[in-house]
Amino acid sequence: MLDFDTCNAARLRRDPAYDGVFFTAVKTTRIYCRPVCPVKPPLTRNVSFYPSAAAAERAGYRPCLRCRPETAPFCAAWNGTRTTVERALRLIEEGALDRSGVEALAARLGIGARHLSRLFAKQLGASPVQVAQTLRLQRAKRLLNDTSLPMAEIAREAGFGSLRRFNASVSALYGRPPSALRKAAP
Repeated sequence: MLDFDTCNAARLRRDPAYDGVFFTAVKTTRIYCRPVCPVKPPLTRNVSFYPSAAAAERAGYRPCLRCRPETAPFCAAWNGTRTTVERALRLIEEGALDRSGVEALAARLGIGARHLSRLFAKQLGASPVQVAQTLRLQRAKRLLNDTSLPMAEIAREAGFGSLRRFNASVSALYGRPPSALRKAAP
């Protein structure tokens, strides 16, 4: 952590080079801010500095509604919606949509299902369900090529709810049933 005088000088200059490096907590208001906060600077005797937003919150301060310190550089919110989509993709790869719907996935991410669908459409050009379906089909294709498991087991391992849905999805994508794909595998 930087010394008090360096932090205070950066705060008074609103120096963007220090944004995300430290957070200013105001003792009189119990609010913490980024060094670039546009509000009138508090008196020096009323401030203290913390190396992270979490440290300021642990000390009993709440985030400023104007500068939104949770969006400071080096925090997950700095990446914006990309972070949310990346988290959703990780959860989908782990099978989140195999067990429950988009609503449950969105709730785990702290957003609404419609907003999650909009983010996926904007950043990936596909819905969360379409992404999950593609991942299931990729897992199924690998299992068809690399194992001798029965079709029902492959369907279950790949994340399909039923053998019928597995057969229909594979046939729709590849134009042939899974058994024909297995025979054609090298």
